[in-house]
Amino acid sequence: MNTKLNRRDAIKNLGIFTASASVGMVNPLKAADNNKNLTGLPPLKITKVKSIATCPERTELVIVKVETSEPGLFGFGCATFRQRAHAVVAAIDKYLNDFCVGKDVDNIEDLWQSTYQSSYWRNGPVLNNALSGLDQALWDIKGKRANMPVYQLLGGKCRHAIDCYESAGGNSPEEVVDKVTRYMEEGFRHIRIQMGGYGSTALSKSPDFKKAGFGLERDGYMDAYNYRKGTIEIFEKTRKHCGEKIELLHDMHERLQPMEAINLIKELEQYRPFFIEDPFSPENNRYFKLLRENTSVPIAMGELFNSPHEWIDPMKDLLFDFIRIHISQIGGITPAMKVARLGEAFNVLTAWHGPGDVSPVGHAANGHIDLAVWNFGIQESPNISDKLREIFPGSPFLKDGYMYINEVPGLGVEVNEKLAAKFPLPDIQLNNWTQIRKNDGTIVRP
Repeated sequence: MNTKLNRRDAIKNLGIFTASASVGMVNPLKAADNNKNLTGLPPLKITKVKSIATCPERTELVIVKVETSEPGLFGFGCATFRQRAHAVVAAIDKYLNDFCVGKDVDNIEDLWQSTYQSSYWRNGPVLNNALSGLDQALWDIKGKRANMPVYQLLGGKCRHAIDCYESAGGNSPEEVVDKVTRYMEEGFRHIRIQMGGYGSTALSKSPDFKKAGFGLERDGYMDAYNYRKGTIEIFEKTRKHCGEKIELLHDMHERLQPMEAINLIKELEQYRPFFIEDPFSPENNRYFKLLRENTSVPIAMGELFNSPHEWIDPMKDLLFDFIRIHISQIGGITPAMKVARLGEAFNVLTAWHGPGDVSPVGHAANGHIDLAVWNFGIQESPNISDKLREIFPGSPFLKDGYMYINEVPGLGVEVNEKLAAKFPLPDIQLNNWTQIRKNDGTIVRP
């Protein structure tokens, strides 16, 4: 071995390294002490986390506002859980604010993980919704800081717009067909059909439990036979009058016993549903394997899920075709992107829950993810009133069956806090739609 040559090479290499350092190589430990060197932006801290609760259109909506150490820079996120709105407000104002003040706005994943675990007991809808509002608000801030819409930070667009489905309901097959026809004329390619509400409760009259004075007068009643018969009828008549090209969906809303649900789905197979939604309650997840063995109808599931343990195995085992979780129920954009990526690995498409009790901020969060993930399937159509658009400037909008978001930095939706304050939360819960009973008074799970 030529020892002199080795020494010469070593000295030469050292000189190259020293010269390189003098013309721009940065000590990573020193750089890490100053965020500005790494990002071009000054360090930013959370100075306040607060709730904005409002109830326009008789719908309780809860928003999280995160304020920062940069004057005028703040973000909004959806934390709406209308059935327990006051509890979510308390979680935000009494716990999240103290926990988050002083933390680094940029570290979304760290903030999500630390907040998620901070209560020790986790995966509950109240705390997950509060966490979702925080998470979405942080993404909103990050987009504003980067001067980009949030979807750009998630990887950019995979499609030009977001295909949506509209819901056509009525108390007769004729009413349903008329509404389907109208939505087709408006440009919708996917339409969910229901008759008499979820479980056809509007068609079920005079139950024995009310005659016996059991339960409350306002409790609803569901006759499973009426529901099954009516659902088959609306599929048959809609296909006959509206043709094969329109994609038809249906939400069972977990109202039937598992074997009843399986039999109904098998009967609907001849009408080629785009998907059947929520056939079983989360308590009956083990029936999905039996369902898959008995029918090829695509299945959408997940609206009631708030724990990863509820969706990981069914997605891995190919028991769902669409994952239909509620973004604020699971904790925001951060976990939803992980669910979407898991779905891509197993060819499960997204179909985020997007009903009227999601705020426009929440609809925008759905939309940014919809644009960015390859395995997007369909989006529940947002129906945002003029009053809501006043309170939430920049809300998403619909055209020809597509949803479009506000193409500005962040999530694109702001909140008129003064106007929102004119519609305070009521002291009592406004809706009672989950209290449905059988003929003998037994509660039916939604």
